[in-house]
Amino acid sequence: MILRVIHVASGREWRGGQRQVWLLARELARRCEVEQVVLTGAGTELARRLHGAGVRVREVSWRAGLDPRALAGVLTEARRNPAILHAHDGHAVTLAGVGAALMGRPLVVTRRVDFPLRRAGFWRRADRVIAVSQAVADALIADGITRDRITVVHSGIAVEVTRAAARLGIRERLGLPGTARIAANVAALVPHKDHALLLHTAHRLAPRFPSLHWVIAGEGAERRALEALRDGLSLKDRVHLVGQVDEPQRLIADADIFVMCSRAEGLGTSVLEAMALGIPIASTSAGGLPEMLRRGAGLLVPPEQPDALADAVARILDQPGLGAALAAQAGLEVQRFTAGRMAEEVASVYRSCASLH
Repeated sequence: MILRVIHVASGREWRGGQRQVWLLARELARRCEVEQVVLTGAGTELARRLHGAGVRVREVSWRAGLDPRALAGVLTEARRNPAILHAHDGHAVTLAGVGAALMGRPLVVTRRVDFPLRRAGFWRRADRVIAVSQAVADALIADGITRDRITVVHSGIAVEVTRAAARLGIRERLGLPGTARIAANVAALVPHKDHALLLHTAHRLAPRFPSLHWVIAGEGAERRALEALRDGLSLKDRVHLVGQVDEPQRLIADADIFVMCSRAEGLGTSVLEAMALGIPIASTSAGGLPEMLRRGAGLLVPPEQPDALADAVARILDQPGLGAALAAQAGLEVQRFTAGRMAEEVASVYRSCASLH
């Protein structure tokens, strides 16, 4: 059976969700049973990378979230062949949902965050809902999505490619001495990632670890507020907001520790990259993070508690044996989160609804 799939992903940013669409489509392209096209915004990083991976892309003008030009592209692709429509973000859900309803096609939607739905709409009408963690699935059930339509498919990474990543050389780039210790974080600067917690943690640890520098990769609306907080805590020389990093695994490879500070998190693929690279992890227990780390692959603390996070970071930095044990277990656990496994499980979801409508 040939599985024909139209992926719909707005792609206006290049963050974890867009990276997952790219990895999924790249893996599915290796399967003879799948014929796919990705409909996304023209000129986006997602479109560029998909072209580079040999995936068929339909680039459309997609400026507003519900751009009618993007809907026209969805309908054109849906008319070509009977196909499953797979929406990968909130804006895409509405456009793919309208297309599926008008053309009588099955609708698959992916949910990547664990906070409540603003509007249930097509989320409740979808034939299948893919949740990237059990935490996301639980949030969907609380919002009234029936359990039988939800499938948990954990996000994945290209483990071996990640492990082969060349180091970025962040110490040299920032003019730091070779003896500087690096605590890395990779996340968009948005409220639920709670970088304020990271800054308060850094403030508590500054006297104890004078050579420790914190490097935060990501952009977002919180940047100015975080810069102000950083400067107010006298951390300007110790906390470095380096903006978007195209290949974040190269930064993570430079780190002595990876620190995740979210108060809400669907899964967190930057954590998977740290696991693959053998970098010990201190993390909050928000959302799906324990699903990666609970079996001794990292130290978990409650969200929004800087004293607890500071203690976890200090334990790893003070105890090389603990860091090595965490990294070794993480190296085993990350094998459950490969891009190939993710693609196989998504293909299974497609098979389950291929005969619908």
